[in-house]
Amino acid sequence: MENQTFKTNINCGGCVARVTNTLNETVGNGNWEVETTNPDKVLTIKQSNIQADKIIEAVKKVGFNIEVFN
Repeated sequence: MENQTFKTNINCGGCVARVTNTLNETVGNGNWEVETTNPDKVLTIKQSNIQADKIIEAVKKVGFNIEVFN
């Protein structure tokens, strides 16, 4: 499985808390992490079988910006 990465504006512990339930429902608990110390606020999804569009939609519904990180 290859990880998927996304650039976001999830920049603090409070922001992570806001997306936790949504990402757990979308990709599963323990299958994601956000590097809030990285300037690009990189969200890494540890499953390759979840479509990027589904992840983007879930994060946007909670109010954050997200795009595929290359």
